[in-house]
Amino acid sequence: MTITIAAMPAYNEAHSIGDVIKGCRKYVDRVVVVDDGSTDNTVDIAESLGAYVVRHEVNQGYGAALRNCFETARNLGAGAMVIIDSDGQHDPSEIPKLLEPLKDGFDLVIGSRFVNGNGKNVPIYRKFGMKVLDIATYIAGGLHVTDSQSGFRAYGRKAIENINLYGTDMSAGSEILIQARDHKLKFTEVEIHCRYDLEDCSSEHPFIHGPRVLFQLLKDMEYRRPLYYFAVPGLIMASTGFLMGLKFVQDYIFGGHLRFGPTLLMVMLTIIGAFMIFTGIILHAISRMIFLNEQSRRQQN
Repeated sequence: MTITIAAMPAYNEAHSIGDVIKGCRKYVDRVVVVDDGSTDNTVDIAESLGAYVVRHEVNQGYGAALRNCFETARNLGAGAMVIIDSDGQHDPSEIPKLLEPLKDGFDLVIGSRFVNGNGKNVPIYRKFGMKVLDIATYIAGGLHVTDSQSGFRAYGRKAIENINLYGTDMSAGSEILIQARDHKLKFTEVEIHCRYDLEDCSSEHPFIHGPRVLFQLLKDMEYRRPLYYFAVPGLIMASTGFLMGLKFVQDYIFGGHLRFGPTLLMVMLTIIGAFMIFTGIILHAISRMIFLNEQSRRQQN
C-alpha cells in the first residue's frame, strides 16, 4: 500500500506551521516536517499535530531540508509527495490540483504562479528576477517552465526515487528541474496562487536569493553544459577573428596596410576562441563520463 505525503521544510515557522499542517492533513495520508534547526517551538507544534518530524540540529539550508523530504518519502514508501512552504504562502486547498496530474502519468507537477495569465499579484521586481532564473535554469539543462522557483510541487514515485539533491541552498528548486530532465521525467504545470502579504514570511529576500541562485546555475552550466559555457562563446570569438582576417587580407590585396592594433585583436580572438572551443569539447566529454558513471552507480544501488 502506497501513501501520499505532504512535506515541508521549516525554519522558525511557529507562527504559521500549525495552520499549514492542518490544511494539508485534509488531502494527504501523512504530513512530514523537516525542521532545519529552528530555535522557536516549530517542532513542538508539528509533533502535537501528529506530523512526522525530521530534525536538523543546526540550520543547514533549504536544499538540505528538501533532500531530507525526498529521503523521508522513500523511507515511508510514498507513492506521491507534495512539497509545500511552511510559512503560509501556499494554499493547502490547492493540493488536489497538483496531485491530479500524477494520476494521468505525470512524474512532476509544478505549481506555477504565471501559467494561464496568472501572477497579477506578483511584484514586478519578483517577476523580472524569476524570469531571469527561468531562462538560466533552462540553459543550465533544466526544463522549460514558467515558474522554475516555485516551492509548491507534486512528485510521483519515479521522481521520488530518482531525485537526489546535492546543493544545500535555495538553488535546489532549479537543481530538481535539471535532474528531472536528466531522468526524463514527464512534467506539467498547474495554476496556483501565492500570498505576498505575510509579515513573518521566512523566504530569503529576493535580492539575495536571485543572485545566489543565478551564480549556482552558472556553476552548474559550467559542469553540465560546457559546450554552451565555453564552446559557443569560443566559436563566436574565433569566427569574428576569422572574418576580420579575411577583411584584412582583402584590404591588403587592394593596396591597404595591416594596422598593428586590429591585427593583434584578430589574432587574439582567433587563438582564444579556438582554445575555448577545444576546452568546451573536452569538458563536455568529461562531464558525460561523470554523468554516465553517476547513472550506473544509482542503478547499482
